[in-house]
Amino acid sequence: MQTLNNLSRSLIALEPASTLIAVIEMSLSSWLVAGIVPGIERQPLKKLAVDESALLRLLHRWREEAEKAGCRIERIVVAFEAGRDGFWLARWLKARSIEAHVIHAASVAVSREHRRAKTDRLDAELLKRAFLGWLRGERNHCKVVAIPTLKDEDAKRPSRERESLVGEQSRIVNRMKAALIRLGIRGFNPKLKRAVGRLDSLRTPEGEPIPPNTLAELRRDMERRRLISNQIRQIEEARLKHFEQAPNDGPHAMVRLLARVIGVGIETADMLVHEVLSRNMHDRRAIARYAGLTGSPDESGRKRREKGLARSGNGRVRRGMVQLAWRFLTYQKESALAQWYRARTENARGARKPMIVALARKLLIALWRFVWQGVVPDGVVLRPAQ
Repeated sequence: MQTLNNLSRSLIALEPASTLIAVIEMSLSSWLVAGIVPGIERQPLKKLAVDESALLRLLHRWREEAEKAGCRIERIVVAFEAGRDGFWLARWLKARSIEAHVIHAASVAVSREHRRAKTDRLDAELLKRAFLGWLRGERNHCKVVAIPTLKDEDAKRPSRERESLVGEQSRIVNRMKAALIRLGIRGFNPKLKRAVGRLDSLRTPEGEPIPPNTLAELRRDMERRRLISNQIRQIEEARLKHFEQAPNDGPHAMVRLLARVIGVGIETADMLVHEVLSRNMHDRRAIARYAGLTGSPDESGRKRREKGLARSGNGRVRRGMVQLAWRFLTYQKESALAQWYRARTENARGARKPMIVALARKLLIALWRFVWQGVVPDGVVLRPAQ
């Protein structure tokens, strides 16, 4: 049985006399390592180059100092904030029998002063203080994130790369349309196959052809768009090929099951499975929080207001679920969720957009129960199993 993904506090009792604690403030050019060494009154602070071997030597040296002071080290714990470096260092340390944790950067409390001092040394002290509370088992000191395997990280790349390419394709098309509109040319679709051949025949309202520099720019943009379109097609074909080779693999089976819901395509199913549904969340509230679909209330005294979405979760899941919720209303009109939405927005002016977020949250929880527990949402129509 898998361990539930509840990382708000440590479940291992902290033994200060036998635990060496280190936190790393990471930057592009250097690492600042702050430690708590049993038996040593001073709390060492060491600046290193970006070198994992040097970090390992430093931890071993601190362990030797603690043992000389009469403290036998049975546990070495290292933590650092999630950021540009990802999770490779945590995996590297775990492979060498060192306990490593990655802290969610937004969960570390900082001073609310308008202008506060900020240095690597001060950030390391804040990180160490928050991590100590987490190790003691106290809730809400900080939150650590689940460390994915290299295979899990790589499985997310096709969906994320496709999303980036689709955005770049849209930017190119919009740029081309804007260049033509500046010349007074409207109604030209640069996405058609014969669009390149039609550029020479386009005329401005004055009867002039497209200027040579603008024409050269449009041709280059069309080449970029064609290249990106081919790359998107390659990603989609490779994904379908992987599904055919291993249809009953864990994530692939989830994707195939989720794609049976009418209105959910392969791309949406693949994104949801690899970004959120393959994680072993402990309840529906954790699912909603991870997707950033929960509210952010502002209450003090008599003041009661809602500031909107927290936006602290996975932005890809949040955007995808809001888009899916609109599609769900079209393809699953008789479902209980669609009827719930219509009943609350039919006579309520201005409630459609706020309620679509609530529908997206309920739909995500329903899909999570569907892939993990096999509970089909009420009234949802499924495609035949293949």
